[in-house]
Amino acid sequence: MPVTNEDIVTRIEAASASYSSTFDKGHLALPPAKKYLVLTCMDARIDPARAFGIELGDAHVIRNAGASAKDALRSIVISQQLLATEAIAIVKHTGCGMLMFKNENAYGLVEGNLGAEARKELEERKLDFLPFPELKQAIQDDIEFLRGTKLVKDEVPISGWVYEVETGKTVRVV
Repeated sequence: MPVTNEDIVTRIEAASASYSSTFDKGHLALPPAKKYLVLTCMDARIDPARAFGIELGDAHVIRNAGASAKDALRSIVISQQLLATEAIAIVKHTGCGMLMFKNENAYGLVEGNLGAEARKELEERKLDFLPFPELKQAIQDDIEFLRGTKLVKDEVPISGWVYEVETGKTVRVV
């Protein structure tokens, strides 16, 4: 049975009531206490706080499809320049959907689901879905992208990781 908007509203309201009834972290500062950010995928199988040992207020967690540094650059710059983070961890994962298609496939799917005008808009915007064929190489490419921009200081440590959705382990690869 499909989820309805009412189901989502009810779930969020119930969770908010439960969470806020014992919430005692309103004193936390805006900048993250541990001064780092984690870029990871939006995949629902990843719980960054539990998987990566992040307590509330410790770090920024930036999520997008495929943990793309290009897609996250605006947020990375804000995190580093406005909120003083000093290190970056990129965490991609096994079984990522971004490994399973190319831009042409995504354009075709959008056209099939939303029509020719939607495809035309994708083309006009030159939208790149940023798929990748190999996990470790994609991590290396993202690190090289961040190293190659003037928007991230050269001395910022950047590490690359793979989260294994099958086991829950996170393994450093760069």
